[in-house]
Amino acid sequence: MHEMGIATAILDAARKEAGRHEGARVLKVGVRIGEWSGVDPESLRFCFDALLAGTEPSPPALDIEFCPRQNRCALCGTVFALKEFEIQCPGCGAPATQPVSGDELELAYVELEEA
Repeated sequence: MHEMGIATAILDAARKEAGRHEGARVLKVGVRIGEWSGVDPESLRFCFDALLAGTEPSPPALDIEFCPRQNRCALCGTVFALKEFEIQCPGCGAPATQPVSGDELELAYVELEEA
């Protein structure tokens, strides 16, 4: 389960950011996970919670933003969600389009409470 490694990296990054602000504690961590990133959001949440179990009186929350796979048409600029791997543009019918989202795995933000 690679989600445990990802959860560990998220917590490490959040704690590092908190360390830059004397006495601060992490309240919330936000991540973006793309549909095709290979990361299961619920497994990540489980691992995140497991790493924090019993370690802090009020552990930080994990906010997950799910990003669906989307493509953009180079001819007309239409951005659309993929359905059943169909990459044809629904706007103009162009046969090929380019991916613009859906493979993200990003630390979006760290919310801190300063002392």
